Amino acid sequence: MGRPWLTNAVLCALGVGLVEMTRQFVAEHFRYKIGYSGVSGWSDVLFVAAVAIVLTQPVNRATLWIVLGFAVAMRGVVLFTPPYLSTDIYRYVWDGIVQHAHISPYRYVPGDAALAALQARYPDIFAHINRRDYAHTIYPPVAQMIYWLATLFSPTVQSMKLWMFGFECVTAAGLIALLKRMGRRTTDVLLYAWCPLLVWEIGGAGHIDAAILAFVSLALLFRYREQPVMTGLFLGLAVMTKFYPLILLPALWRRGDWKMPATVVAVCAAGYALYASVGKLVFGFLGGYAYEEGLDSGTRYFLLDYAQRLSGLHWLTKANYQVFCAALFAVLATWAWRYASNERFRATARVPRPKFVEASMMFALTLMLLFSPHYPWYIAWLVPLMALYPNWVTLTYVCAFFYGFTTEWAVPGPRMFVLNSWIYFAVLCAFVVEIVWRQWGLDRWLDCRGTTNAE
Repeated sequence: MGRPWLTNAVLCALGVGLVEMTRQFVAEHFRYKIGYSGVSGWSDVLFVAAVAIVLTQPVNRATLWIVLGFAVAMRGVVLFTPPYLSTDIYRYVWDGIVQHAHISPYRYVPGDAALAALQARYPDIFAHINRRDYAHTIYPPVAQMIYWLATLFSPTVQSMKLWMFGFECVTAAGLIALLKRMGRRTTDVLLYAWCPLLVWEIGGAGHIDAAILAFVSLALLFRYREQPVMTGLFLGLAVMTKFYPLILLPALWRRGDWKMPATVVAVCAAGYALYASVGKLVFGFLGGYAYEEGLDSGTRYFLLDYAQRLSGLHWLTKANYQVFCAALFAVLATWAWRYASNERFRATARVPRPKFVEASMMFALTLMLLFSPHYPWYIAWLVPLMALYPNWVTLTYVCAFFYGFTTEWAVPGPRMFVLNSWIYFAVLCAFVVEIVWRQWGLDRWLDCRGTTNAE
């Protein structure tokens, strides 16, 4: 057993190291020293060490302020720098600009001659838009509303990144409130706040996934508070920012409740109604994206690709894989219906490990492992769930993915297959460790660390 002041001292040292790694991330763009993979690798090491400290050692009131202070410092380093590893944010800004010109963002591709006046007025934004000559915007209505708000006074990348930072603050506040209600230590928010993947992909690149993290965190909070309309509202907002949070619907549904799913449907319907003037164009580049990313052909799915390389399984098709995925999610939905949907919290003061949080973690992680995304920001929404439900599998997946996709192996084709093989092997090992950890009852020890000394 240690002492809180020692915990704080070690966290300060690790926080300084992570801030320095963030500064090195920016410096690597101008001059190679250890490379992006070197920075991500050392960031992973420092982050895992900080997670181990905060989950096992005593803390006090100052610890939470240390966690939040260094989280802000890390993001402050990259907040006003250009997005180095992704240009998606330029499309966000452009969609906001187009809307302020009273034009639907779904109507034209950015390179269309009808937008020549805007192209001339905002040349720096237009020049950096990817797929600008052939792809309509892919982002759903709530994402478009966020772009409109973020560019209302300043149509710049910095303004958009500030809005994403604001969403991160909302996420942290929602997690702290939920951790407190669950009877957990609020310092566990470090698992979210110090995650280097978020610093790079949201703080640095300004990805819209920051809004999803905020909406999902609030949906979880209101599910714990048994407010179905608010739960449905924020889950619907998350779905209308990017579609994949819809997978959480069975995990957050409460048996006998029709208000939550009805609210989700109402939010989605209202969102599309606001942009319905363009007809089918409201679905944007979804079809083209599915083709480019190999979703149509099935080449995107690593587990399918791996199975087809095994002796005697080369006959497997995308349809077979989709049936397998549907069956797996049906099993998870059945489990959630039997064990999580009947949870009630009004009569219980504190429930450190609600089953609906565990179910949400299982649905989200399973989707990502089956989908096998090629971009780190796609798995960002796992991080706040990991803060609420710490587990070896998610921690390993997030850290391995973050590091692996900054290496020279992150190239579509044979190299990426090898990279994914190592990532999934690491996840499998973590899954075995998780089983042993639970069988020995070591996970219960984390719930007995004390719950009030960080309030």
